Amino acid sequence: MAEIALVSELLLLFLTLYSSFLIHFAVSEIIFEERFEDGWESRWVKSDWKRSEGKAGSFKHTAGKWSGDPDDRGLQTSTDARHFAISAKIPEFTNKNRTLVVQYSIKFEQDIECGGGYIKLHSGYVNQKKFGGDTPYSLMFGPDLCGSQTKKLHVILSYQGQNYPIKKDLQCETDKLTHFYTFILRPDASYSVLVDNRERESGSMYTDWDILPPRKIKDYNAKKPADWDDREYIDDPNDVKPEGYDSIPAEIPDPKAKEPDNWDEDEDGIWRRPKIPNPAYKGPWKRKKVKNPNYKGKWKTPWIDNPEFEDDPDLYVLKPIKYVGIEVWQVKAGSVYDNILICDDPEYAKHVAQEIFDKNKEAEKEAFEEAEKVRRAREEEEAQRAREEGERRRRERGHDRKYRDRERARDKYRRHDRRDYLDDYHYDKVKLMVYKCITATQMNSELRYYRQQGRTLHRKLTILNQHHFVFEEVVSSGFGAQIGRTRTDLGKINIPKRIKFRFLFGWVRIPLDMKVPRTGAGYNTNGSGWFQY
Repeated sequence: MAEIALVSELLLLFLTLYSSFLIHFAVSEIIFEERFEDGWESRWVKSDWKRSEGKAGSFKHTAGKWSGDPDDRGLQTSTDARHFAISAKIPEFTNKNRTLVVQYSIKFEQDIECGGGYIKLHSGYVNQKKFGGDTPYSLMFGPDLCGSQTKKLHVILSYQGQNYPIKKDLQCETDKLTHFYTFILRPDASYSVLVDNRERESGSMYTDWDILPPRKIKDYNAKKPADWDDREYIDDPNDVKPEGYDSIPAEIPDPKAKEPDNWDEDEDGIWRRPKIPNPAYKGPWKRKKVKNPNYKGKWKTPWIDNPEFEDDPDLYVLKPIKYVGIEVWQVKAGSVYDNILICDDPEYAKHVAQEIFDKNKEAEKEAFEEAEKVRRAREEEEAQRAREEGERRRRERGHDRKYRDRERARDKYRRHDRRDYLDDYHYDKVKLMVYKCITATQMNSELRYYRQQGRTLHRKLTILNQHHFVFEEVVSSGFGAQIGRTRTDLGKINIPKRIKFRFLFGWVRIPLDMKVPRTGAGYNTNGSGWFQY
């Protein structure tokens, strides 16, 4: 009978607790709850924002590549480097005189690089087809990642048309598993931020947002009172220096030291014991310290009421909420949104997160590890194929190495020297000298003049090397005696290896070679060849 009575009492206790649980949830209001089951498309409107520019991304209805429950699907961003915007209209509500709870889950399957994973609550009218980044919002909450530095968890509240971010540096999760983010705002303007049902941060809107001026400010005009005693310890006035204290030496002769056997006073002087620290010496005498009976503590600048502070009892109240939206930009897509909840009961939100998160956490982790094994195996296979392809190409290139080297050698000799140029001044100068040499065989006026005088004109263009030309004119008598000589050193001229001049009688080619003998070669009026060398 005793056992039956005990079982009855336990059953009654269980029913009582369960009834309390149901009553508690019955009085709480669930404003909006979305798990993206069948029919979700009738509640959500995809925005056309950025679509005309080709920058609008799309969503997929999927559980992702790895999931604890493949049937538990959400919305996944699916196009890289795009803007994503989608919203749902919800029953209008206000959080005046009640707690606001916003909760959702997100899984970053991708290496996001840079992008957001937050949600927004909107007030007033919103054109859902044009919903985008410039649409005003009342609350923005969720993670935002960019590189290895930015891992921010946003909590931005709107007050009188202006957005105020939280001053604290909140960090979000960065792994590739599902995490629940919860924001709780209470009527006393206190708040809590939870990640996976664990409190990450808490505080007050009065102190953690720069919405209102602070209630208290420091009085920088205040000064420490003259009689303020901030000495915690003072010298003991009753402490007296012991008699003979100052006569104690700091060092004394070492009583254990002995005079060396080979010490010679005539040469080494009188031997004295070396000094050692005196163990009886306590240093300069100081009075003992005692507690200061007049100690008032360290003086600090006092706080006073801020004359600019004007309290707003409705500081926590958001404008009536009518829409919930997802509006993010991501470099790499692949984030899965799910389990969006807006209610006024933190316990219900905690129960939902615990039910889903605890049930799927281990299974999702195992699925992720299996997917990672497949990914690493695929990458290793692709790397192996790339190595084999590279080896094949190296063998093909090695087969034609002799031909390739021969072609490279030919190309080398086809190229001109970097100094192979001829400016206009030196070009005209060389052209004039060559012209004079060639026309020396013709009966021009200059040549006729010398012949009338019974003299002979010799002209010679000497090519010392590719960059050095000398032009000479020699006038001799009819008996061969030299009468006059003119030598023009053209100096060092950078010219191509082949010069082509056009004169009245046609084209003349002068091939120039670096191997021209230093004795040079040329052409003169009595010669028989063209620039022989």
